[in-house]
Amino acid sequence: MTTPLRATTHVAEPSDDIDITQFIDGIAGLLAGTANVIMQLSNRPVGYGVVESTVDSGKVMLHPVKRLRTTVTYLAVAMLGTDAEREDYREAVNRSHRPVRSTSASPVRYNAFDPNLQLWVAACLYWGAKDLYERMHGPMDEPTADAFYRYSARLGTTLQVRPDMWPVDRQAFAAYWDKNLATTTIDPPIRDYFDDLIDLKMLPRPVQLTFGRMHRFFVIGLLPQHLRDQMGCTWTARDDRALDRIMRTLGATQSRLPRQARMFPINAYLLDLRIRRRLGLRLV
Repeated sequence: MTTPLRATTHVAEPSDDIDITQFIDGIAGLLAGTANVIMQLSNRPVGYGVVESTVDSGKVMLHPVKRLRTTVTYLAVAMLGTDAEREDYREAVNRSHRPVRSTSASPVRYNAFDPNLQLWVAACLYWGAKDLYERMHGPMDEPTADAFYRYSARLGTTLQVRPDMWPVDRQAFAAYWDKNLATTTIDPPIRDYFDDLIDLKMLPRPVQLTFGRMHRFFVIGLLPQHLRDQMGCTWTARDDRALDRIMRTLGATQSRLPRQARMFPINAYLLDLRIRRRLGLRLV
């Protein structure tokens, strides 16, 4: 179970001089998606909550396209949506989350509405977004890094995380992150689930054979070392240099693209949500 450290009662909205879309790279974000899932689910209650879930419609191994839509739409709404859109999506996600709770047979206790578990998931999303951006473009300057950090509280407060649970500044977040990352443990059933994700077992066999090895390289490379160790993965200095070159090349390419192209598919899923809301269709 995660425990928030220092807290603030204020969650910043984007300021006029900070363009939040500069931190959004849709395609590169997809490369980091599985690594971020592993970070989130390495918290045992979160991991068992996903693996034991009885909500088949939300399982990536059964419905990978729907799972991708739900996840990316959440990121789009949390970061770019209006207050009304965030509220509607919260209600839709809450309906899906209601059955997700531990049973007497579960190895750990969990509840999808636990704000401490949601805080850990939001922390992983923020850490992953910042790590990806800096791998591609280099470090943010201090004012930008502070503004992006404050704004990223929306990744949790769009659901049940209270604003005062988000660590008050980046230093407090670093303490929270180091403390909680050190306690993560990947049990064998969760590791098996991760291996299936990494090897793209939810996709057709030709896709697995074509992209599985490359996908594994990116996933392992984008994990913190503690989780590589938990997964039993090998990662060399040569691998790290290769990943660094690739990410810098992606960053240089991305910076030349028009804004809407950089944001795809996040902007497309946000548009899909807005159409669904207007037509009264299911959001999740």
